[in-house]
Amino acid sequence: MTAQPQERSARQPGPEAAGTGRGFYVYGIVAEPSPEVAKEVEDLPAVANPEGSLTFVRHDGIAAVVSEVPVDVPLGRPDDLQAHARALDTLAAAGTAVLPLRFGTVVKDVRTVTDELLAGGHDDFAAALERLAGHAQFTMKARYVQDAVLREVLAEQPVARQLRDELAEVPEEAGYYQRVELGQIVSDAIAAKREADCAELLRRLEPFADASVEGRQPSGDEVVNASFLVAHRRQAAFEEAAENLARDWHGRIQLRLLGPLAPYEFVSAAMGGTGSPPEEGER
Repeated sequence: MTAQPQERSARQPGPEAAGTGRGFYVYGIVAEPSPEVAKEVEDLPAVANPEGSLTFVRHDGIAAVVSEVPVDVPLGRPDDLQAHARALDTLAAAGTAVLPLRFGTVVKDVRTVTDELLAGGHDDFAAALERLAGHAQFTMKARYVQDAVLREVLAEQPVARQLRDELAEVPEEAGYYQRVELGQIVSDAIAAKREADCAELLRRLEPFADASVEGRQPSGDEVVNASFLVAHRRQAAFEEAAENLARDWHGRIQLRLLGPLAPYEFVSAAMGGTGSPPEEGER
């Protein structure tokens, strides 16, 4: 007697996909989403598979967000990165706790997702999701308006102003040491301003967040790239504080607020400092 294949929902991938040239891309681990949120996410574009759809592999109150992906297609196109982030950020914006996995996480089949990823890390994932419940990440990027900050430096630094005036009277190929001195004065002055302005930004936004983290060391016109873990109930107050800061710094510092986002910068802390969720079967 020949066994008949079992029927499955169109959104529920089958474990036999391994060996067919397809694997399963894993976006992140989430708390059990509501039916409305699940439907919204399932309708989003999938990574490396425009005709594919997202689905949830569930296990004991938590779930992995996955989609089928051809294993012979390299990942990393802009569309892939956007699809990865869009799925996670949509969940976060809807109020679903989410633990993002690193871009490029691919496993061979659904059984691996269930038995190795979800079952193996269940308790740690559930605890981290509970810590992040009701929160989303907001990222603030601040950059100086170059002409404005240079005017400030020249107004506050008489030596810099004098050097500038002297250099205006000499040919471009002359005055090498004066140019070096002027450049160093300006660089040091901007560094001091950056430190003070970063502290001011954090002072005004941190009271409305439960945690914050600064990104890489800023350079050039950058002031700070900081992320904040904000409770949904305090989102309006946080955004108002950001708007007030942007108004006060108008014409001097450009602010760009991104969010609500998945809590990318806070996964390690939520996992108890043990690092991000494991990247099972990463390419």
